[in-house]
Amino acid sequence: MNMEIEDNQITKLDFQQLSWELQLNLDLILDENLQLAKKINTENLIPMVNHIQQAERIFLIATGRSGFSLRAAAMRLMHLGLTVFFVGDTTTPAIRKGDLLIAASGSGTTSSIVRATEKACTAGAKIVAITTVADAPLAELANHVIFIPAAGKQEVKRSKSKQYAGSLFEQFLFLLMDVVFQSLWKISAVPAEELWERHANLE
Repeated sequence: MNMEIEDNQITKLDFQQLSWELQLNLDLILDENLQLAKKINTENLIPMVNHIQQAERIFLIATGRSGFSLRAAAMRLMHLGLTVFFVGDTTTPAIRKGDLLIAASGSGTTSSIVRATEKACTAGAKIVAITTVADAPLAELANHVIFIPAAGKQEVKRSKSKQYAGSLFEQFLFLLMDVVFQSLWKISAVPAEELWERHANLE
């Protein structure tokens, strides 16, 4: 009987400890994104908004978790009625002059992204690069660079973020693209009901 009571007490303590740690992690992630948001010059987002508005078609490219963030952005741009492709999908056509490539890489050196961006440049497309390294190879190819001062995935000193690898960049990339979408949506003045009609109905 005493053993059962002791086990229950240990379980309760473990539960409380874990709950406390989860709350700390939630606070950490929210705070880091908030602090990063304060470092972003929103005027630097305006050229990207303009490029999106002027593009005939929009291509997005990123790998790993950054890729998930840009896939989410592609979905929202599609809801606005824009012609959008995520690079690597089997139905993605050839990029050409008049198109826009939005390329995201924390390090700005991801080989597949840099190569794709070089091809897009050769084809005459406009390039918007999103990276943590303002003078990275990806940034040098771009018509416009969005600099996110977050930790790269290989930065282990944790001076810019206490989270693992490039988590902060990946999270903020998602938020940044939603910020751009919100402004594009407001400019378009398209009602939410019309956007909803474009939402996937084969789910």
